[in-house]
Amino acid sequence: MKFSLEPHVEVKAVLDDIMRQQSFDIDFDNLDTFRANWNQLVLAGIQQPTPYDEQVRATDRLIPADHPGGHIRLRIYSPATITEPVPALYWIHGGGLIIGIPEQDEGFLKSVVATLGCVVVAVDYRLAPEHPYPAALEDCYDGLLWVAAHAKELGIDAARLAIGGNSAGAGLAAATTLLARDKNGPALIHQSLAYPMLDYRSITHSSYEITDLGIWDRDINQRAWNAYLGSLSAAGAGLPYYAAPAVASDLSGLPPAFMAVGSLDLFRDEDIQYAQQLMAAGVSTELYFQAGVPHCFDLAAETNVVKKYLQARIQALGAAFMYN
Repeated sequence: MKFSLEPHVEVKAVLDDIMRQQSFDIDFDNLDTFRANWNQLVLAGIQQPTPYDEQVRATDRLIPADHPGGHIRLRIYSPATITEPVPALYWIHGGGLIIGIPEQDEGFLKSVVATLGCVVVAVDYRLAPEHPYPAALEDCYDGLLWVAAHAKELGIDAARLAIGGNSAGAGLAAATTLLARDKNGPALIHQSLAYPMLDYRSITHSSYEITDLGIWDRDINQRAWNAYLGSLSAAGAGLPYYAAPAVASDLSGLPPAFMAVGSLDLFRDEDIQYAQQLMAAGVSTELYFQAGVPHCFDLAAETNVVKKYLQARIQALGAAFMYN
């Protein structure tokens, strides 16, 4: 299948401006410095007021974890008032498995809470290469188990629990969903996956095609996967599908999915293939495809293209909450 690589003019102009202010060229030799600068920008950004601040409260919770760090941080976004149990979205942030914190999605997550009247719980998981697979997945799954077990305390209806994320977070959400299915864990009702990072092999056409856009290209993607997989990088066919959901052969029994990707995203083909595999397995799947946009296109939040996409994504999540 051939796709046009013509960029969407409106989105390109905004992303070009963002990239002039913030480099996405991750220095793997100085990850600590890059992370510190990234986190500083994120935390400065959330000090800016949003239209949802009076409707949503954000709190941090440390939960016990069976690893040397001793805990996992959850950032919980709740309606200012909860009078009865509400549905919840368990959220996993992106960052290529090597950078990122939950706060980087705060604007979107607050809008979800305000629009749908739900709770959002975002997990702060361990990052590679210091903590290779399965550390991040273990943290994500343990956080999900804790949320399900403490649903009443959080004001959550445990029967209406969805999962979602962007990029690497969406890939981890897909993996966590597979793990929950296989372990008879929390019964998730919906997967909300934006441009998920699913396939370590870099064998699709788009993974060779997208090499120099400057947001998330082939080289940095391969280096990030190698950082995450560590010694498993050479495992080949023996790699667990929890590490890279694209290699899973059985996607049956998974919850309905909303997936989004753009034509200029190197994950384009692996995401379309995963959506098709979900459909073939009998999983109700909505694939939102946007021509002319790259990875992380929703950074251009004020464009009509992104507003339309976010509306579709929130509507899909709202429908899952309503009819379950």
